[in-house]
Amino acid sequence: MTRALRTVISPGRYVQGRGAIHQLGDYLKPLGASPLIIADDLVWGLVGHDVEASLKAAGLPVARERSRGIPSAGEVDRLVAAIEATGADVAVAVGGGSTIDAVKAAGHLAGIRWANCPTVASTDAPCSALSVIYTESGEFEEYRFFPRNPDLVLVDSQVVADAPVATLVAGVGDALATWLEARATAQSNSPTMAGGLPTLTGTALAQLSWDVLWENALPAIDAVKDHTVTPAVEKVIEANTLLSGLGFESGGLAAAHAIHNGLTAVPHTHGLAHGQKVNIGSLTQLVLEGAPSGDIRDFITFTTRVGLPTTLTEVGLSADDEAALKKVADAATAEGETIHSMPFDVRSEDVVSALKSIERLAVRIRSEASLPTPVPHRAH
Repeated sequence: MTRALRTVISPGRYVQGRGAIHQLGDYLKPLGASPLIIADDLVWGLVGHDVEASLKAAGLPVARERSRGIPSAGEVDRLVAAIEATGADVAVAVGGGSTIDAVKAAGHLAGIRWANCPTVASTDAPCSALSVIYTESGEFEEYRFFPRNPDLVLVDSQVVADAPVATLVAGVGDALATWLEARATAQSNSPTMAGGLPTLTGTALAQLSWDVLWENALPAIDAVKDHTVTPAVEKVIEANTLLSGLGFESGGLAAAHAIHNGLTAVPHTHGLAHGQKVNIGSLTQLVLEGAPSGDIRDFITFTTRVGLPTTLTEVGLSADDEAALKKVADAATAEGETIHSMPFDVRSEDVVSALKSIERLAVRIRSEASLPTPVPHRAH
C-alpha cells in the first residue's frame, strides 16, 4: 500500500449506554443467525443471564465458548476450531481486552463476522482491526492486522461501572497515550496502524480523547467506586473505548506502546494491566521528547491522582537494574516497533536513560504535590 494515501477506519456500529446489553440480540440479528458468544467464567457469571435473555428475545440461539485468558496463537486456533465446530456465522466477544483480541483474530481466520461487547473500559482494543498476540507466558509476540474492523461494538455503561474501578483506571492510562503518540506520528508523517498516513480525523479524535480524560477522569473514577453511571463516566467510557480506539489506529502509535511491549519482555511487570504499563511508556515518551518540565510535572501529578504508576518501582523495576532495563529498551526499539514513528531516531540506550530518569523525577514531583510514596509491584 502506498504511503502517500491517508486513511481512517472504524467499526461498523458503536453502541453505548446503560442497559445496552439487553439489546445485544437486536444488534446481532442483522449480522448473523448463529452467534457464538466467547466469555470467561467470571464474566459469564456476571452478565451471562442478560446476554442469554437478549439473544432469546431476538430469536437467536444461545451458544457459548469459554475464553481462557491470554490471546496467544494457541488460544486463537482453539477458538477457530470452536467456531467451525458450532457452525457459527458471527463471533461475539463478551469481556475484556484479552478475550476481544482473541475473538477478533479467530473470527478473521474462520472467515466470519465478529462483534465485541466489552464489560470493562480498560483498553482501546474493542474498536480496532488488529489484535495483539502474546506468548503463553504473557510476552508481546506480534500485531495481527485484519482487513476490517468489528461489525459491532456494544458497551453497557452500567456493566462497566459495576466492574472493579482498577479496570477503568487502566483504560485511562491506555487512552492518555493516544494523543501523545498521534501527535508524534503526525509530526513525523509516519504510517498508522490503519495502513496509511494519519488523517486529520484520526489525529483530532486522539486529541479529543485526551481533553475528555483530563476533564472527566477523576470524577468518573469517584462515581465508579460507587458503581454509579454519571455523565463523566459515560464520557470516559467513550474516550477509553471509541475515541482512543479510532485515535490510536488511524492517528498512529509511537514510543508509549513500544515501551509497553518492551515492559512485557521482563517478568518483573507481569500481573500489571496493559494501561498501567502504557502509562510508564507515555511518561518515558515525554522524557524522550524533551517535553517542557511543566507538561511532565502535570502528567505525573494527574496520572498519579488517577491511580496509575509513574515510577519504575510501581512496575517492579529499578533504576539500578541495568540488565532488565536494557531488555525492555531492546524490545521497545526492535525493528518494526512503533517507536520508529517518533519524529527523531530513538536508540535502545536512549530508552534506558529515559526510563532511569523517571524514577527520581516522579518521586520528587509526587513529594512536592503531597502525593503517595510509590508502592513496589511484585510480579505474579
